[in-house]
Amino acid sequence: MNNSSYDVDYEDGICEKGEVVQFGAVVIPVFFSIVITLSLVGNILVLVILALYENIRALSNIFILNLALSDLVFTCGLPFWAVYHIWGWLIHEILCKVITFVFFIGFYSSVLFLTAMTVYRYLMVVRPRSELTPQNTSAGVFVSIILWIISVGASVPSLLFSAVIPFPHKDHHFLGCEYEDDLWETVGVCQQNIFFLVAFVVIAFCYCKILGRIAISRSHTKSRAVKLVFCTVAMFFLGWVPYNVVILLRLFSYNLIPPFEECDVSIQLDYAFYVCRLLAFSHCCLNPVFYALLGVKFRGHLKTMFRRTSPSETRQQRGKQTLSQGSMY
Repeated sequence: MNNSSYDVDYEDGICEKGEVVQFGAVVIPVFFSIVITLSLVGNILVLVILALYENIRALSNIFILNLALSDLVFTCGLPFWAVYHIWGWLIHEILCKVITFVFFIGFYSSVLFLTAMTVYRYLMVVRPRSELTPQNTSAGVFVSIILWIISVGASVPSLLFSAVIPFPHKDHHFLGCEYEDDLWETVGVCQQNIFFLVAFVVIAFCYCKILGRIAISRSHTKSRAVKLVFCTVAMFFLGWVPYNVVILLRLFSYNLIPPFEECDVSIQLDYAFYVCRLLAFSHCCLNPVFYALLGVKFRGHLKTMFRRTSPSETRQQRGKQTLSQGSMY
């Protein structure tokens, strides 16, 4: 994760980025505070509803559970990044490594579980009788464990090679939590984009096949379930694609931009970076919103939870719903 929007040394002097830093110090903490609150409330609600009203052994619910956990893991790092943009990195280097590590675990696990949800929906709609279609809870648990292991493995470089680094800023140094070596920053950015490219190809293939099958069968139930997954995946990619493009441009801009234009282009890229990151980081609070807007069962569970005028009736409805619901889609 690259946050270095500070004064940068160029051959003809220092590129002053005071306005960029001030923009980040005001906008990002406020926005992150809203995202953190919505994410905690929304994703905890998802976990509570899964525990109280749903069959947690259903494979689709296993993926929803892991996606909510992934969003919560991602959210844990946001308070530190909010403080970072106001005062710089004020805490120990070990926490710099750990928090960056947690951030990337949340990021990669979100990509993987959204891809897994799409592949599972593809198998259920397009190839329901295939031997590849998972049939039991243990398959979902096994896949989830593998995806978490991959997420942790992909995030290890951030744990090993992040460090607290001083950046020039007017008359003092601004401490940042960054990759300590340009090589590992390049590796990290390229890895993020490769993950996205592979996930995009897989998801695009699955949805092309799914939409073709639904058009033939005209199944409203399948269509509603696919619409929920599609909107969740689409918003994730719409949020993260601009961010990944910007960090890639920032990484290679030094070698691509003429020296006399470097400062102006760098400042423009920093503003774009801030805006795209706000959009990308908001993904952790959006999934519960889509469940509420598009998930009929989820809305029903919410109404049951908040309707406490008749406790006996609520318990009766809860029992019926727990027995009848196989998936929160």
